[in-house]
Amino acid sequence: MRRRSFLKAAGAGGVSALLAGCTGTGGGETTTEASGDTTETAEGTTAGGESPTLTVGTYGSFVDAPSSSPGPWLKETFESEFDATLEWQTPDSGVNYYIERALQGVESGADLYVGLDAQMLVRIDQNLDEALFSPAEGLSRIGDVNEQLNFDPQGRAVPYDTGYISLVYDETYGDGDFAAPETFDGLLESEYAGALLAQNPTSSATGQAFLLHTIDAKGEDGYLDYWASLKENDVRVLGNWEDSYNAYSNGEAPMVVSYSTDQVYAAESGEDMAKHRIRFLNDQGYANPEGMAPFADASNPDLAAEFMDFMLRPEVQAEIAVRNVQFPATTTAELPEDFAQYAQEPPEAVTFSYDRLQDNLSDWTDAWAREFASK
Repeated sequence: MRRRSFLKAAGAGGVSALLAGCTGTGGGETTTEASGDTTETAEGTTAGGESPTLTVGTYGSFVDAPSSSPGPWLKETFESEFDATLEWQTPDSGVNYYIERALQGVESGADLYVGLDAQMLVRIDQNLDEALFSPAEGLSRIGDVNEQLNFDPQGRAVPYDTGYISLVYDETYGDGDFAAPETFDGLLESEYAGALLAQNPTSSATGQAFLLHTIDAKGEDGYLDYWASLKENDVRVLGNWEDSYNAYSNGEAPMVVSYSTDQVYAAESGEDMAKHRIRFLNDQGYANPEGMAPFADASNPDLAAEFMDFMLRPEVQAEIAVRNVQFPATTTAELPEDFAQYAQEPPEAVTFSYDRLQDNLSDWTDAWAREFASK
């Protein structure tokens, strides 16, 4: 299972990597993120005015995770049907790379971004005066998307999958009878001292979703006190999902904030399922759908729309779900039996709307950083 880091600090190294894929394509764009200097090939057409090139930005693990990723399969399948070349662009800092280009007055250099969530859109809109993305229009399959997953009131981002934040725990830990608590308050009990691995909500999408869930559970007036109690109970907060999950896999703690599809990945890898139990605190999971949106300065907006429609096909939705270990965004996908067996949905899904995040997200995360991370 792979997660992207959320809006890494500006100035992080960001050389774009374009996947050559099955057709052996080359060229593309080499970018030095710190300076904004670029060397570009012509976008939209190949040499000699042949088939167009669709450039799609995304987070790295969507393309090149150590196990499975949707990117290579999507490239091969799309190119087998459409008279176009698909090139992935995976800057180290994810969507923040495109924010920095916009702030420098440089074109995005891509047609579409895959991997947005509501929190990212809020950050984008708070940092940029001009639109980075345009509304997604002309999609024939937009009606197949589960309406509850739509998170962009401006219609730019279209969901293509969703995950639910949960605890993953190892019941073989210690004496072999470990069980995660059932509630947020249970995490504060002394028997769970030092037992939880979480992620920094200022640098991790998973960590931010967990923070938002604690705000939903404890309220705006109580979440900082709750985190202070977690800290007293020796919660360990690491930078991102990969760091915390690696620590969990190495047996450093019996619980980690992760995703409720964890058992799908564990089953595929032949791992001991007792080490991949799922717990929904308060019988809830924080829903964190991922979306795709066309760049406002896209060179090939029509081709970008065709790709978005392609992403919403039932068979493509099923393949993305399996390879990205997330739930599909549409109501038409037919999932394999083993996925349905191991992927767990919470009794109740909770999330915050874009409007509420827009008004509060920065204040919430800044307050967390002052009261928790700085001490």
